[in-house]
Amino acid sequence: MAVSPCLSVNDQKKHWWLSNRKVVDKYIKDARSLIATHEQSEIVSALNLLDAALAISPRFEVALELKARSLLYLRRFKDVANLLQDYIPSLKMSGDDSGSVSSDNSSQHLSRDRIKLLPSNNSSSDSPGRDPSLKCFSISELKKKVMAGLWKNCEKEGQWRYLVLGQACCHLGLMEDAMVLLQTGKRLASAAFRRESVCRSDDSFSFPNSITTLDISGTTAPPSMPPRNPTFFSESENISQLLSHIKLLIRRRTAAIAALDAGLFSEAIRHFSKIVDGRRPAPQSFLAECYMQRAFAYKAAGRIAESISDCNKTLALDPTCIQALDTRASLLETIRCLPDCLHDLEHLKLLYNTILRDRKLPGPAWKRHYVRYREIPGKLCALTTKIQQLKQRVASGETGNVDYYALIGLRRGCSRSELDRAHLLLCLRHKPDKATNFIERCEFADERDLDSIKDRAKMSALLLYRLLQKGYSCVMSTIMDEEAAEKQRKKATAALQAAQAAAIQVQQTQHSNPKPEHETSPVSSCNNNSKNTTSNSNTNVFQGVFCRDLTVVGNLLSQVGFNRPLTVKYEALSC
Repeated sequence: MAVSPCLSVNDQKKHWWLSNRKVVDKYIKDARSLIATHEQSEIVSALNLLDAALAISPRFEVALELKARSLLYLRRFKDVANLLQDYIPSLKMSGDDSGSVSSDNSSQHLSRDRIKLLPSNNSSSDSPGRDPSLKCFSISELKKKVMAGLWKNCEKEGQWRYLVLGQACCHLGLMEDAMVLLQTGKRLASAAFRRESVCRSDDSFSFPNSITTLDISGTTAPPSMPPRNPTFFSESENISQLLSHIKLLIRRRTAAIAALDAGLFSEAIRHFSKIVDGRRPAPQSFLAECYMQRAFAYKAAGRIAESISDCNKTLALDPTCIQALDTRASLLETIRCLPDCLHDLEHLKLLYNTILRDRKLPGPAWKRHYVRYREIPGKLCALTTKIQQLKQRVASGETGNVDYYALIGLRRGCSRSELDRAHLLLCLRHKPDKATNFIERCEFADERDLDSIKDRAKMSALLLYRLLQKGYSCVMSTIMDEEAAEKQRKKATAALQAAQAAAIQVQQTQHSNPKPEHETSPVSSCNNNSKNTTSNSNTNVFQGVFCRDLTVVGNLLSQVGFNRPLTVKYEALSC
């Protein structure tokens, strides 16, 4: 329809709105009818109609609400966050604290008010591999930011944004934002419902004929707050359950971070394990953050294999996690596994170059990062120098000297039973068949990423398992060599002791058996049946002395004339 050039600017705008209002109303009406079927294909078609309506009137409230609730029903949480990202409290706070576009993107979700939970000498900066930015948010600041903009826009903008965006933030892992938004939306909805209950009688509540929207459970809900049908109570109950789950996760993570800050690494591991091994699934981004922080706790506790495993899970859920790549590279360098360390550092360098090329951190604007954009150039220079040093070490042949004892978590000189026990526990935890079990406890923001996540988890788990098996073989061969050397030492010691004992026995025998001075006489030869040789030799000595004395006496008697009788006696005695 042609517009007359004689009309003023306001008249032209009014004419344009009147001419396109019918088209927008038709799109909205058709979209409602498609949404009422509760079929996903029909809701996708309704989204196309709503996009056409918003192209004509970008700020049409009804179309925005229908689109947001439809995206929430289809579990397209990222699209909901992108549609309503101006209302995310932490993103608004980072935007206020930043002075430029680059720093605005770099300081996402880095609140200026971070809370150190427990004062301790073992601060987070003292812990190895620990980033000091990993602290809890101040939810009070988020509430102040929400309430500051709430009363300004409450009249002209629908209050449905808080509930819809709060649910989307919960499924995206933005727990603090989700809690603040849901509490605010629930409070506003209850207040509006009370006001309308006072103004209306019991018979005045009826189902509205204007529009019908969807929540995440697929049930129908009224177009805006306050609701006028019983669906309000079911939606309020769902929101209450979701809030309870969010508060439980935040409490457990807060306790884990407090234990980590205080140096109680076993306690921190226990609290993080409660989150990642819980019965109810947790959001993908939130689990990736918990796995990353538990990896810090494992590293500080000296459990390198478990820390590498948690880094693998973090990178499977979030391939662009800078901290996970950096931590895994430092762990591999600690055990002197230089080729794998170089691989991670090259990947990290590529990620840094991509950030500098795009002039923003990876992911959407509302994604949480623990590194600032302005820190990337300095980190890239240091990383390049480190890569060159490691390449020189690899070129010099320093590749096979892997510290498998540190990888398995054993002391040098351990026994075979200790090695078997540690290896069994590690195999049960890090077996490749169980590499994807953690995915069952994860709630994905986009189901299309499931196959790629499984592939990354299996590949990294297989590499770790092979490294553990190689470590077991090397340590076992070392233990067997030590056992063989110990047996040889024991045999040599036993032989030496036996030789020494034999020499001592020979010396004792020589001292107890001296050589006789004279040969054995005929008289002593008659006594060969005697029991010991020593007594025989003594007898011969005494006999020789007696005979000599008799001879002397006989010579003396012969001189006085008594020769013959004495000679007979002597001969008789001598015989």
